[in-house]
Amino acid sequence: MNTLIAVAATFALCFVLVPAFFAILRFFGVYAIVEERTCLVYVLFGKVVAILNEPGLNILLFTLGLKAPIVRWLGRVYTLDMRIDQQYLRSQPVNSEEGAPIGIGIWYEMFISDPLAYLFKNADPRGSLATNVSNSTVRCLSNLKLGDLLQNRHTMSQTVRAEVSPQSHEWGYKLGSVYIRKVHFRDSQMIKQIEEKVVNRLRQVTSSIKQDGANQVSIITSTAERQAAVEFARAAAMRPRIVGEALNQVAADPEVEAAMFEILETQKIIESKARITLIPQKSGILSELMVSCARSPEPQPSKSPTK
Repeated sequence: MNTLIAVAATFALCFVLVPAFFAILRFFGVYAIVEERTCLVYVLFGKVVAILNEPGLNILLFTLGLKAPIVRWLGRVYTLDMRIDQQYLRSQPVNSEEGAPIGIGIWYEMFISDPLAYLFKNADPRGSLATNVSNSTVRCLSNLKLGDLLQNRHTMSQTVRAEVSPQSHEWGYKLGSVYIRKVHFRDSQMIKQIEEKVVNRLRQVTSSIKQDGANQVSIITSTAERQAAVEFARAAAMRPRIVGEALNQVAADPEVEAAMFEILETQKIIESKARITLIPQKSGILSELMVSCARSPEPQPSKSPTK
């Protein structure tokens, strides 16, 4: 039982009484906790009495003195976020030197640099900064060449940042990085015309590439045919020389020459499919009869008399 009582008392002391005690101290302005990248501005009777921008625990009695207990009651405390913020402005209207309507999307970072100027010099510093960036974009980037607008984004970003920074700091905002994110045409008919020109140009380039390829193929084919014709002609010219050299070697031996020509003659006779009649060497009258039969004309068929 004593253990449970001790646990309950410890829980109530650590999680209820201590936080409530410190909350009462903060309510009466005894101390304040400043978070990282946060600024507290204390205003009493229309006058700024303290600015706390150092993170950590701050004893208000040492900073504000006797005003600390009443500043929460009769004054006002502004909590400002000092972290870097960012914004994107879409399709800012800009005309190129050629008269083309261009839309520019610009992205920029900003953060509070002067808490007093942010609170009291401008009722809407964020909106004023956006307007300033938009006006600077239109003023600095108008009448540029279309090629520069589409390519030199880094240079345009630096130009806009240099134009906006001095004015924005007067309102308590400081401009950080500026980047031209998107550049596009605002006229739909112009976009269609550019698309048609691009398509026609692609077709022209494709046709040119195909024609160039066909020409290269024709050149390669004609070159190969010319080289093949030269080689065939050279081979045809070499054949008679080779045959002549072989016949000279054969003619050196009369017996081989006679045998070769006899073989060739026999081969030609066989290939001609002619009718051959073999006659014995000593046939006598048989050979004369066969010659006379070969020379005699064939009998003509008789015609029947007409009636």
